Amino acid sequence: MAFLTLQEVRNKARSKTSTGLESREALNRQFQFDSISPDKTYDIFLSHAFLDAETIYGLKIILEEAKFSVYVDWYEDSHLDRRKVTKKTAEIIRKRMKSCKSLICAITENSGDSKWMVWELGYFDGFRGKVAILGLTENSEDGFQSQEFLELYPFVERHDLGLVMKDDPTKPAKLLRDWVKF
Repeated sequence: MAFLTLQEVRNKARSKTSTGLESREALNRQFQFDSISPDKTYDIFLSHAFLDAETIYGLKIILEEAKFSVYVDWYEDSHLDRRKVTKKTAEIIRKRMKSCKSLICAITENSGDSKWMVWELGYFDGFRGKVAILGLTENSEDGFQSQEFLELYPFVERHDLGLVMKDDPTKPAKLLRDWVKF
């Protein structure tokens, strides 16, 4: 099994943006006219570092191509300012998490600087308990180094069958689709 790479998710994002722009602002401009129903539900809440916009957009596309509905805060709720932790923003993010079946934390070198990721993981784990870690590496066969507490959760990896969950090395991996849907 192997991890998704930073380069492949960035390439996916670039293939879907008409100009090849890489900044969060350019991606946000592309989607600023999208609006969502307040009652919309999602398969996956994609927790991530604010600095990884292009990478996260590519990951969102990959997950959607695997037939998941994916909530990404700056994509769906572009009016929120993630640089500031406010009660209003937290209220909206909590509401969105309640409308999701699972939470996947996309871990990159920027994750440690996120003000929101640890809070989202803790809230969702307490609320629904269906949390997984998706480490993005430079090379697909690289080992993944994470903060120790993240090892409490299953990891999403790539397999011949598609994306899978690996929780216990002594047991076979489970398809991500089966884990999310049930």
